[in-house]
Amino acid sequence: MIDRPLALLIKPCVDAIARRINQYGLQADALTWIGFFLGLTSSGLIASGYFLSGLALLLISRVFDALDGAVARLTAPTDRGGFLDITLDFIFYASVPLAFAINNPTNNALASTTLLFAFMGTSSSFLAYASLAAKRASSGKDFAPSPHKSIHYLGGLTEAFETLLCFSLMCLMPQHFAGLAYGFAFLCGITTITRIYFALTASKP
Repeated sequence: MIDRPLALLIKPCVDAIARRINQYGLQADALTWIGFFLGLTSSGLIASGYFLSGLALLLISRVFDALDGAVARLTAPTDRGGFLDITLDFIFYASVPLAFAINNPTNNALASTTLLFAFMGTSSSFLAYASLAAKRASSGKDFAPSPHKSIHYLGGLTEAFETLLCFSLMCLMPQHFAGLAYGFAFLCGITTITRIYFALTASKP
């Protein structure tokens, strides 16, 4: 919901770091992979009960996720890089509820499954809209590319910032994982419904 204004707020800092990284020749795809492996490692720590360490690594992994796009824009963004960024992000997001289920299956398994079900709604509506928008834009219709994004981007109530905020609260209060998961799943449901409505309305002949 606030990803775009937040991105504009931190853009000067991110771009400054990206320019320094670019001077050392580190490619955007490498940053994407580093962020992904750090994210999976954070999920492994959460699954093992090291919640604060997992949270710290989770947040560091998202710094790399912010930097890969900035570095790509300094050179030449590629379809390959955009594909990697989106795919690995979604795998990482799914790994966190799974980690909490592994840590405490008795109390967390159903809530984790519910949240993953909700993630399927948000991710599928996000990607389906991007596919539809790209098709219509290529035929000269009314979808314009999203600035600084590798695909046509449709926001919602639960975007990256809200998801990371929820994950952070889960790590800080793991005993309340189930309640947080059900609550966030509900918000994800609202996001999915609004995206479906917007896409169906915008794609009318």
